Amino acid sequence: MEMVQNHDPNTPLEYQSETGRLNILGFWVFLGAEIALFGTLFATYFALMYRTGNGPTPGELFEIKGVMIETFLLLTSSFTCGIAVHEMRRHNKKGLMIWMIITLLLGLGFIGFEVSEFISYVHEGATLKTSAFWSGLFVLVGTHGAHVSVGILWVSAVLIQVARRGLVPATAKKVFITSLYWHFLDVVWIFIFTGVYLTRMVISHG
Repeated sequence: MEMVQNHDPNTPLEYQSETGRLNILGFWVFLGAEIALFGTLFATYFALMYRTGNGPTPGELFEIKGVMIETFLLLTSSFTCGIAVHEMRRHNKKGLMIWMIITLLLGLGFIGFEVSEFISYVHEGATLKTSAFWSGLFVLVGTHGAHVSVGILWVSAVLIQVARRGLVPATAKKVFITSLYWHFLDVVWIFIFTGVYLTRMVISHG
């Protein structure tokens, strides 16, 4: 049960209980572990980025149009997620639900384009077994995509709780934590976009 204490009326809803504050702090610690995970995957990718063997090179298969669409969808979803949290702090449940649903739709669009991208690579002869480069890329980008998929399911579950229980400290805490998770995934994607796709396309055409 949430321990709601006397608080400043200007305190955001998600911080109005001790449980909420501790859970949010604990989630920041969890994100530290996630940073270590993705840091390891990035290091592995960069160590293998020139080992394409006899398989296709990234310059042959990377398509800027699809990657730009994915980037637009995910960064826009981060913006709509921020608006959703803003609406939550205005105690506007309807606004929160609408903007979070838009966020989910944008996330689903991102996953759809990423799956299409992977299928295209496989049809062109680039799989996990093709070369060390493609193994590193599929693991790094695929792990991020899996995290986005989990985020979609997680946000959906939290929205169902908000619909049933309303905006209370317990549900507000969960909305805020899922928003932190979503923004974190957007930051990771920015590193993937610049470090994986843009870098290799520049090298290939340099």
